[in-house]
Amino acid sequence: MGQVLAIGVVAGVLGTGIVAAGSAMAVIAIMESIRASTRTENPTLQAIANAEDTKDFVRKAAQEAVDKATADKVQAAEAARREAEERLRNGVQPVLLPTAKEVEMAKANVNYQEGIFHFAVAGVSGTGKSTLINALRGLRNNERGAAGVGVVETTLTIGRYPDPNSDNPFVWYDIPGAGTLSQPDWLYFNNQGLFVFDCIIVLFDNRFTETDAAILANCNRFQIPTYIVRSKADLHINNILNDMGYDPREDIDGTQYPPLYTQAREQFVTATRASVQRNLKDANLPDQKVYIISSRSLLTVTKGGKLSPEIIDELELMKDLLEEARSRRCLMVGTASDQDTLVDEVQV
Repeated sequence: MGQVLAIGVVAGVLGTGIVAAGSAMAVIAIMESIRASTRTENPTLQAIANAEDTKDFVRKAAQEAVDKATADKVQAAEAARREAEERLRNGVQPVLLPTAKEVEMAKANVNYQEGIFHFAVAGVSGTGKSTLINALRGLRNNERGAAGVGVVETTLTIGRYPDPNSDNPFVWYDIPGAGTLSQPDWLYFNNQGLFVFDCIIVLFDNRFTETDAAILANCNRFQIPTYIVRSKADLHINNILNDMGYDPREDIDGTQYPPLYTQAREQFVTATRASVQRNLKDANLPDQKVYIISSRSLLTVTKGGKLSPEIIDELELMKDLLEEARSRRCLMVGTASDQDTLVDEVQV
């Protein structure tokens, strides 16, 4: 988000569809309201500090999920609350909350700054985390300050990457994926200090790893927003085109490409959404949206310029991520209704 959301996207919406243009303008409006806001404390860390004990935290978190759930999700949230209460009544030991000392150690480990949003991207090596982090920051891989790409992960060190635009109150983190776990998922989550983040993007390729499932499950327990992302959409769609037998050298007038691309894109999107649904079910996790993106298309959103015609969920990811951040931690200048009206006016 380095240089975007002032002029770049406004220029970028020209030549795009009405819906895409409306979404881009909504991203701009949300971003401007975040910049103008006073940021509050991370609500998860506040809830940990205020909980009387672990059981109290579990009850409050479950009830909060019900209170915040939209109409279409309230039934699932209520069922989760009842399950949490039942487990407590039956004496099932809930996950342990981090101590005040562990919270401070986790903050120090990621160089935590009050008033800043701390966004993390998790996934195993090779899923395109560095390229995604760069695109989210409005940087190409070869630009100064970009996260290094093509580096084999050899440690569990969390990488820290501030937004290159000092007006944007964001820091991005690279959480190395372990693949398999040798400890309970909640213990991994606590030991890594992942409870300090405002949201975690889980980037995957074909299947969720044990680490991915651990992050999703524990973020749900701690009421930390998560975003499941399938990256490299452009490469996967191109591979499907090749499997269809498409050869640009034979498509002299370019008429073969549009219908075949549409077919390949629909095939990839449908297969990916079905795969995520299966992965979530296999991991005993609630259903959740998957954002299908390519970092190249995302970069046209965050860097400015003409938006890519191959955009799938890039704009929606940015809009949802920023809106969630704003609703969790921003005290707005002016009334809340004023800010909501601003966003509503630019949506289509």
